[in-house]
Parts: sequence; structure tokens; C-alpha cells
Amino acid sequence: MQEMGDIRSFKELRVWQNAVDAAMIVFELSKRFPVEERYSLTDQFRRSSRSVAANISEAWRKRRYPAAFVSKLNDAEGEAAESQTWIELALRCGYLEATDAADLDGRYEIILGQLIRMVEHPDDWAVGAKRRSRPKEEKYKTVKEGFAFSPSPSPRVSVSPCHHRAALSRTGGFGTTGHSDIREF
Repeated sequence: MQEMGDIRSFKELRVWQNAVDAAMIVFELSKRFPVEERYSLTDQFRRSSRSVAANISEAWRKRRYPAAFVSKLNDAEGEAAESQTWIELALRCGYLEATDAADLDGRYEIILGQLIRMVEHPDDWAVGAKRRSRPKEEKYKTVKEGFAFSPSPSPRVSVSPCHHRAALSRTGGFGTTGHSDIREF
């Protein structure tokens, strides 16, 4: 497995290089698809194949945050699997030769394996040393220091910023949503 070591750019990642190579093969092979497939199979196949590499590059820039890093790698994994579906459909429609389809599918299997290994070991790719969460007292500073909440012996309840708009739209204003978007800290 490739490790972060001295890698400075996502372009140095073998998984990204493999994804770009696969996307270029998809581009070349899909040039032979019939014109009537231009805005359906051809377009979707090209988009999913390109999205694999794009999501890997986005993941690389989010490696400070393991959950965001893994999320983007999972998106890349989904796009790779979607590309495999387009390979199968193109083969069954007679747009790809069996050898080309098998080669391309094999390339995506390798990419998927590389992505899965990265997802299983996100700390190996984190920026700096293996990151640890700060103690709770450091996480919640006072308003004066730039954060909205200070540590308190009694629990506070807050709506997660990610879910705030959704909570407002579901309830028509401020209020309880009955969902798991309320956090205690």
C-alpha cells in the first residue's frame, strides 16, 4: 500500500493516477458509441469515470478532517462502482468489446481496492502526525475567545449547524425536530 510519506500532491497518488488513466480510456472507447447515446450512456459513463479522480483530489485536500476525507473517498468508490455498471451496460449493448470491458472493469477493481485500503486507514493519510481530539475543555472556549459555548458542568443542547436549515424548514421556525440533529455537549 502506498503511504503518505513525501507525497505533496494528489497527483502523486497511484489511485488518482489510475483513476485518470481509466477516465481517459473511457473517453477514448466511448468515442465509438452511437450518436443516439451521446446524452445518455456516453455522457453518464464519462461523468462517473471523471468523478472518481475528482473525488480523490477533493479527499486529499480534506485529509485534515478524517470524516470528510473518508466521505470523499466513499464518493469516489461509488463513482467507480457506477462506472463498472456503465461498462457492463455498454458491453451488453454491443458498444464495447469483451476484452476492452474486462480490462476496464479490472482497472476499476484495482481502484476500488486502493480506495478501500485508504478508507480503512485514514490516519495514515492525515496531515501531520496521527491526529487526536483535543480535551473537551479546549474544544469549547468562551465567546470572548471566538467560540459560542464555554465548558459547563450541566449539559447544553444545540442544533448542529449542518442541520439548522433543515430543522427550520421542517418545523417552520425554531423548535424541536424530533430527529437526531440535536447534540448534547
